[in-house]
This record gives sequence, structure tokens and C-alpha cells, in this order.
Amino acid sequence: MSKTSRRIGAASMIWAAGILLSRFIGIFREAVIGRVLGSGADADVYFAAFTLPDFLGYLLASGALSLVFIPIFTGYLTRGDEEGGWRIFSTLFNVLLLLMVTACAILWLATPVLAPILVAPGFDAAQTAELVRVIRIMLPAQIFHVLGGLLGAVLMARDQHVWPAMAPLLYSLGIVGCGIALGGTLGPAGFAWGVLLGSVAGPFGLNLIGALRSGMRWRPVLDLGHPDLKRYFLLSLPIMLGFSVIVVDDWVLKAVGSTLGEGVVAKVSYAKTLMKVPMGVFGLATGAATFPTITRLVAEGKKGEAYETLIRACRAMLVLAFAAQVGFTVAGPQVAEVIWGTTRFTTADLEMIGGFTGLFCLGLWAWAAQTVVSRGFYAMQNTWAPTLLGTGVMVAAYPMYVALGGMMGGRGLVIASSITISTYVALLSLWLRRKMAPPASAGIWDLLVRMGIAVGIGIAAGEGVEAMLAVSAAGMPALISGAIAGGSGVVVALVAGWVLRVREVTEVVGLVVGKVRRKLGR
Repeated sequence: MSKTSRRIGAASMIWAAGILLSRFIGIFREAVIGRVLGSGADADVYFAAFTLPDFLGYLLASGALSLVFIPIFTGYLTRGDEEGGWRIFSTLFNVLLLLMVTACAILWLATPVLAPILVAPGFDAAQTAELVRVIRIMLPAQIFHVLGGLLGAVLMARDQHVWPAMAPLLYSLGIVGCGIALGGTLGPAGFAWGVLLGSVAGPFGLNLIGALRSGMRWRPVLDLGHPDLKRYFLLSLPIMLGFSVIVVDDWVLKAVGSTLGEGVVAKVSYAKTLMKVPMGVFGLATGAATFPTITRLVAEGKKGEAYETLIRACRAMLVLAFAAQVGFTVAGPQVAEVIWGTTRFTTADLEMIGGFTGLFCLGLWAWAAQTVVSRGFYAMQNTWAPTLLGTGVMVAAYPMYVALGGMMGGRGLVIASSITISTYVALLSLWLRRKMAPPASAGIWDLLVRMGIAVGIGIAAGEGVEAMLAVSAAGMPALISGAIAGGSGVVVALVAGWVLRVREVTEVVGLVVGKVRRKLGR
């Protein structure tokens, strides 16, 4: 195994562990939210309240901050100019702090006007008043998310992944703690205080500790003429101006969902949270771990090697994502029942959340893949391509959200979401191949076709097992029946992938069979 592969493998394990823990705590967080707020008006308010704060972060490209800054900071480290790296870090940190505080104050004042127009036009007067209150509590959290993202970027550029990988854990724990303590009396506002405190402790506080331990050198400088400050904002400009699928999908789901009746926003949000568990564990972990390495390879002029590295990581990740799709599609209602229980949720509510989860999982491969594929562009410091393409796809898709939502309610919204993200990632992958790939390089399309067939077979098998359990073992606990049906579907899908000669599945099966044979031969 090469040094590059070992570095990516180690970083992937760190990120996978951190994101897995974060997702488990995130599921616990959603369980607390659901059991306290239910799936009605209060939950709708809480989930809708994220739209305006998220927009503030998006306006300053916080979601791609590390992707833009890592190549800049890495360049200084590669040249041996660490002092110069800390100077641009300090300048950017101070500029972002001033911008975020100013923007936060403006939006705080404008919230009563913007909330009923842009965030949730379908809410009644009481919900809108509560929405304004909750948004105002959440807004300052974005200051700490943005500054913490910059601190995390510095750590990742230095191949120190533990601190940024663990930061989301404290964020979720803050929401859980405040939700349990305050949610019963303050409702959505109790969880909003958790969002704020969790942002201070996790994304900002934990990354600050890591940066200080790694020798961070902050300076009270404001060098507005620094060439790399201008470069940062030029690279971030398309993200600030664009409205890409990745972020805007959430906004559209909530805005259109608010017009479709009480509880639609909450149920769609709960279902997307379930889908994000495997997306984060596999997709985000792979993307975060791979990015520093492919950035270095591109900087060394090795685009072809960078592409091959990215594709190898993406293919292995997609096999896991497809397996997860089978499990969540088959056992979605049971997973929902285990997490949220039957006290605040009816059987129909849980069935609806489970159904929405399965429909979201139609695009799970794309949600996971975009976290890796987009980094190929960012490694080349090309931020225009993903944003322009994403904006174009989103503008074209918006009428579909409205039309399918009007015809099919929440189901239509989720289907539109899966179609949109799948279209975006397919086009983005083709574009990346043209930009980076050598002529004989491997791709992912053969894997998508073969694993798509395997997933269909696995879902059919899992649904068959679930139907048999419903007849022969009625009353079985949801945890057990979901594990049996979903697990059966996953096993059948992986066997089908092996039969269809999906290389990554075959390699895993070969390793397992080899180990078993060696043990039996002892």
C-alpha cells in the first residue's frame, strides 16, 4: 500500500468514526426532538427556522470554506512559508468575523419581514411569530460555524483530522441537552438555544483547541489588500452568488412543504435526516479524507493520479451507500418507530416518514457521491463549475418541486429532490471526467448500473421477508423485524452485486472467504 493510500485510509477511518458517532448522536437528537415536539406545528417551526441562518452561512460560502481555503493554506506549507500561511489565516479570520457579525445583525432586524415571505409562506400568524423568535436565537450560531470552519480547514490542511471530525458531536449534544432541559417549556426555542450553545462548543470551541495545540498564530491584522484574501473571495464568489442543489434543496422542501399542510415540513425533514446517516458516514467521510491528498496531487501537476485516487475512493463508498439504500428502504418505517416511538407519532406518521426515507434513498448514491466528486473541482480551485451547474439544475427543477408537491404532497417533494440531485451528480461527474481524467481511466458508470440492478433485487427480497414476517410474526418488535427484513435485503443485494461482478464487492467477498479458509485450515 502506498503512502498516499495509507494517509487517505487513516484519515477516512478518523472521519468515518467521527461522522458515524455524530450521526448516531444526530439520530438521538432527532429522537429527542420528535418525542418533545412531535410531527406537527412545533416541529415544522423548528425545522423551518434553519433556513435563514443557513442562508447567512451560505452567503459567505461557509459550506465550502474549507474546500477553498485548504489549497491556499497548503500552498504556503508546501513552500515552507508557515508564517505567511498564518498571516492569511489571521486576515481571513478577522474579515469573516466582521462580515458575519454585521450580516447577522442585519438579518436579525429583517427576520420579521423575511420569515413569512421566504421561509414559510404557508404558516399561520402564531407559527410565524414563533418562527421569528426561533430564527433570532439561531442566527448568531452561524458566526461560530463559519469561524470554526476556518479553524477546521487549517487542521485538515495539516493532516490533523480528529478535532474537526469530532466537532459535530458537541454540536449535536448541545441541541440534545438544551432540548431535554428546555424543550418541554420553551418548545422549539429550547432546541434553538441548543443550536447556539452547541455551535460555540463544537464547530468553534473544539477546533480552536485543536488549532491552538497545533501552533496556531493568530494576529490582529486586517490586510484587505492581501492577494490571497482577494483570491479566496474570488474562488468563493460563485458559491455566494449561486443557488446550488446541495443547499437550496432544503430551502425548497421547507418553503413548498409549508404550503402542503401541517406536519409535512417535519416529516420530510425527519426522513431526510435518516437518509443523511449513511450519506455522512460514507460520503462525507470519504470526501473529507480524500480532499487534502487530491489537492496536493493537483498542485504537483498530477491530475490523472488525483482523478484515479478520487474514483477509487468514490467506487468503494458507493457500494456501501447502495447497501444502505436497501436497508433504509425496506426497514424505513421500523427505523422511524424505533427512533420516535408511538407516543407522539401515529402508525400513519411513521409509515409516511419511512416511505419518504425510501424515496430519498433513490438519490442516496448521488448525495454521497457529490461530496467526493465536487472536491475534484475544488482541488483544481474551480468553484464555478459545481455552482453554475447546480444553480442551473435547481432553477430548472424548481417547477417540478411545486408541481409534484401539488399533485402528490410530501411524496412528490421527495421524488423531486431525488431526481434533482441524481441529475446534478450525473452531469457533474461527466464534466469532472473531461477536466481531469486520462483517456483510459476508470469511471463509476458500470458500478451504478450493476449495483442499481442489485439494489432492486435486494429491495424486492427484503420486502418479501417483511411481508412474511407481517403474517407469521405479527407483533414482533420493530427493531427485530426491521433488522431481519432490512438485513436480508442488504445481504441479497451484496450477493447480487457479487454475481454481477461488481469489482469492489468481489474484492470484499474474496477477502472474507480467504480469511475463513485460513482459519479453517489451521
